[in-house]
Parts: sequence; structure tokens; C-alpha cells
Amino acid sequence: MDILLTGSVAYDYLMTFPGHFKEQILPERLGSISLSFLVDSMSKQRGGVSPNIAYTMALLGEQPRVMATVGEDFEDYRAWLESKGVDTSLMKVVPGLFTASFFATTDNASAQIASFYPGAMGVASSQSLDDLPSKPDLIVVSPNAPDAMTKFCAESRELGLKYLYDPGQQVLRLEGAELINDMEGAYFLFCNDYEFGLISKKTGWSLDQMLDHVKVLVITRGKDGADLYMGGESVHIPTVPEKEIVDPTGVGDAFRGGFLAGYSRGFNWKLCGEIGSLAAVYCLEQKGPQSHSYSRKDFVERFRKHFEDNNKLDDLA
Repeated sequence: MDILLTGSVAYDYLMTFPGHFKEQILPERLGSISLSFLVDSMSKQRGGVSPNIAYTMALLGEQPRVMATVGEDFEDYRAWLESKGVDTSLMKVVPGLFTASFFATTDNASAQIASFYPGAMGVASSQSLDDLPSKPDLIVVSPNAPDAMTKFCAESRELGLKYLYDPGQQVLRLEGAELINDMEGAYFLFCNDYEFGLISKKTGWSLDQMLDHVKVLVITRGKDGADLYMGGESVHIPTVPEKEIVDPTGVGDAFRGGFLAGYSRGFNWKLCGEIGSLAAVYCLEQKGPQSHSYSRKDFVERFRKHFEDNNKLDDLA
């Protein structure tokens, strides 16, 4: 299946705080909050939602395409993605700009405070699905410049392309009317449980009302797994026990990559979710969103230790 991913491409600056954010926040002083956290480590990682998803898909044997705007500092990152099997031919370098940057600090409870500088992502709407040399089977519209997200959703509908809407962190920036407009006609809606609450609050829609507008709703719930809703049906996907928790950055993207690898092979929703769950824990066990690695054979062997064995996974191996 030809899956085209749109969304942010960034360098991630990941820091760790040896304490708990909640202990430093005074609820009665939120109106004048001023905090500076002394971190004890920092690393620079390749990140951004669309290449994070693409990286896990490539590990599982897919050849995803990424369409995005990047900065002049992208050359090494491009070589890395291509070496892993990701098609970067639609990743456009914008002269005079740097690739977007994500700054995240994680505490001992895996709570995270982050900031994002858009850089070249800010002109993502200069690209168009109309210009694609071939039409994909699925468009993934993930967090990006808000105007680009709206544009790609609209173009998907106009071109009759199936699309997955994943507003992610941009839920904070988007108004209810914008979310409603972009959800209308989407095949998939992906979000975590907090984002689902914000979407529901901003749109006034319940879960059932959202399912009147999208075919499949996937809500990830951290340590509580994930829930898949399809019309009148639902499936709960448990988490896979982790060997150790190292870094939560990119775990949701890895889940999406695993899910889409299963979807590309025509697997049922439950199996897609389970593949996503295992892909996510591999990411959780490493520092950064593209540091995990495994052979497909090893992936299938670990999968069969935690989920019901079915012979469809032979195709994945």
C-alpha cells in the first residue's frame, strides 16, 4: 500500500529533569508561573511526527513516502531516512531556513514539558497534493503548520483520497470549527486521551458523534493501552510490558507506524493495534523517537510472547 505521510520534520532536543514537575507548580500562582528546570542530560535526536512514523513503518518492511518542508540543515537527516527505506523525494528544502526544532524536558514520572520552533515547517502549505506524481492509497495528515493541515485535508477530500487525521499537539492551536472541518470525511481519527478530551470540548462532539463523521477512531491511553472504535464496535489494545522506561518521546508515533504497517497488509483492526502497541514499547525503551531497532523476525517473536499467535504475522516476518 502506498502511504504518504505529511507533518512536522524536526530535530529533537531532549532533556531530563531529576524530579517531578507537579512538585514545582503552585496552583494558586498559575497566573504568574515562572519556572526554570535544571536538567541533568540533553541529547539531540532526529524527530518530527511524519519521519518518526515513517521510520517504524520502514523497520516493519514498508516503504512510506514523506511530504514536508525542511531546512538547509537536513542533508544528513535525509541520508539517514533513505538508508532506512523511507522515500524522501517529496521533502523540499527551503533556502534560508532551518529544520524545525522540538525542545522537550521529561521528569521522573515521564511527564513532559515541550516547546516547538517551526522553522521550515512554517511554509508547509506551499506544497500541494495536486502536484503528486502518483496518488497514494492513504494520506496521513499529522501535526504540521495549521494552514497546511487544513489544506491537505481539503485536497484529500477534493481528490477523493482516503486520509488519516492526526491533529496531535496542534489541537491546542485549532478552533472547534477547524477541527470539525478537518474531521469531516476523514477515514481515521487518531489522538491520545487528553487530545480526545480537548477535541470533544472544542467541538461539542461526543465519541459517538465523532464516529458519525470518521470511520475509525483510535485513542491511545499511555500505560492503559489504546482503544479502537469502528461504528458500533470497539477493541481494547493492552500495552506490552516494557523492559525499562527510558524516554516517552515519539512513542505515539511508533504506535501509528506499527498500526499503519498492519493496515497496509490488510490486517484486522485488532492486529493492527497490537502491532502498534509493540512498536510503541520498543520506542519507549530507547532514547529518542528513532533510536529503536529490530529485525522483523525479532519483532514477530516478541509479539507472540504477548499476543495471541495468528499466522498472518508470518507475512510481517
